[in-house]
Amino acid sequence: MIFVLGGTSDSLLISDWLTETKRPFILSVATDYGETLAKQHAEKVFCGRLAKEAMLAKWQLEQIKLVIDATHPFATIVSETAMEACKEAGIPYIRFERTSEQTDNTYLVDDINEACKVAAKLGQRIFLTTGSKNLPEFVAGLKQQHIIARILPVSDVIRSAEELGLVADQIIGMKGPFTKEANRTQLEMTQADVLITKESGKQGGFQEKLTAAAELNIPVIVIRRKKLNYPIEINHLTELPEILTQLEVY
Repeated sequence: MIFVLGGTSDSLLISDWLTETKRPFILSVATDYGETLAKQHAEKVFCGRLAKEAMLAKWQLEQIKLVIDATHPFATIVSETAMEACKEAGIPYIRFERTSEQTDNTYLVDDINEACKVAAKLGQRIFLTTGSKNLPEFVAGLKQQHIIARILPVSDVIRSAEELGLVADQIIGMKGPFTKEANRTQLEMTQADVLITKESGKQGGFQEKLTAAAELNIPVIVIRRKKLNYPIEINHLTELPEILTQLEVY
């Protein structure tokens, strides 16, 4: 039995491949929205956040022999916890890591605080494509700027943005990833001065954001992902069969 740490489009592709190749697996997600998507791609789905001890207990109960981590590039706490648990349990760990690209109009920063400081110097209208999880930090750090937040069109997510003081013209409720054209239209429509994004990689529509912003001469602030020391890392689904063979997981 394989345990797939999901919550991304990558994890759904991996799940489809595991299903096609008749490999038993459990797809793990953290949210109700993620669970809804996961059930379209996996027979066995687990929804919830697991601390290390709970993770180890779950794996023992399900007789897990391999963990594939396809969580979001910024879900580093989950990845670190999973690596520790795998080491303790003697279970192989594979990280599926998205590759990323960037262009000349980008400002690379290490965290949200630095992103806010740079954004405040670059413009007044800030287009956020970093999701809702860290929205409170951006609202606190950009008090003098006009924030436009693109977030999931889910009631509790929209409500949380409103509770932070954002009004209708500051909220775009849409699910990505988005094409270059869609990004460009939204940047023009909102008259954005600056785009803030995370180094989320190809599957997160990262390049499409950069290209759209470059065409409009809008600076992009990119929050770098934290680089972890993964025991096994792959960047493409085509690498998975060989890795499984090497690990004798058929």
